[in-house]
Amino acid sequence: MIDMRSDTVSKPTPEMREAMAQAEVGDDVYGDDPTVNALEQSTAEILGKEDAIFMPTGTMANQVALRTHTESGDEVIADINAHLYRTEGGAPGALSGLMIRPIMGVNGIFTATEVDQAIRIPHRFMPNTVWPPTKLLCIENTHNGGGGTIWPIESIRDVAAAAHNHGLYTHLDGARLWHASVATGVPEAAYAANFDSVSVCFSKGLGAPMGSALAGKADFVRRARRFKQMFGGGFRQAGIVAAGSLYALEHHRKRLVEDHEKAKVFATGLKAIPTIDIDMSLVQTNIVRFRVLTITASEFVDRCYEKGLHMLPSGRDQVRAVMHLDLPMEEVEDGLSIIESVLK
Repeated sequence: MIDMRSDTVSKPTPEMREAMAQAEVGDDVYGDDPTVNALEQSTAEILGKEDAIFMPTGTMANQVALRTHTESGDEVIADINAHLYRTEGGAPGALSGLMIRPIMGVNGIFTATEVDQAIRIPHRFMPNTVWPPTKLLCIENTHNGGGGTIWPIESIRDVAAAAHNHGLYTHLDGARLWHASVATGVPEAAYAANFDSVSVCFSKGLGAPMGSALAGKADFVRRARRFKQMFGGGFRQAGIVAAGSLYALEHHRKRLVEDHEKAKVFATGLKAIPTIDIDMSLVQTNIVRFRVLTITASEFVDRCYEKGLHMLPSGRDQVRAVMHLDLPMEEVEDGLSIIESVLK
């Protein structure tokens, strides 16, 4: 099976497994796991933050960030297709009692003006108790729902500045920030510098079996550790999995350019098929989103699956394919052949 469902389906490499097998471990709840501590320190340094905290998943990292920045009943501004809003199981409301105020971005990207417009202007005739307090602005880079699109660094600075001018905290969902940095040459720390907190993922693209991290100032991370524990994220001998993440961080970031090249080859092949619609300008990293014009996305992915290609439907007519560590270029080309045979 050619698996293009996600960059989370890759398996640990033999070298990564060896690093995990040899990892020095301790009880992380007590702060005694040296491998977890090394991963947190390394992540904080790469992101230019004072501290970081290792989490089991990207969803937990985002949701702990939201809870740490806010109180129940607060409001968070995010893109309408943001991962933390659309595909984290309703966690902002269920776990933190938050409301999301969505902005209609373009491929996940919005402007400082739109942030300004989302802020309610108080008036003496309107009681200040009727609106939820707006406390946090979140952006996602790269943006999954937008097709792996990259936020321009100038736009990030403008949007973050607008948020801070309104007294908001800022959070970057950087699950695939590594991809943005490799594609643009902008260091991760330069992106992260505009935010009070940043989440990153080691199992998306980098090939670790699990794990994410949340970084920020030391006081923020100290408070976040409370909510990690509250949400059930207390590890014990977590160094075994942290070693996989640490290996991925040190060895797999530069190779992400290979996945970007696979995405371009795949998208170019799709564009040559008359019954597929694809915007090549949106193929910026490792995610390819396209529309099927003749049958529903569900029927299309089912037929492809029967022939050996695994992808995901995204709405009625859209499909997502993701390039990753375990997907050689030959399988990218074979996948195109399967798609052509299905649509014929």
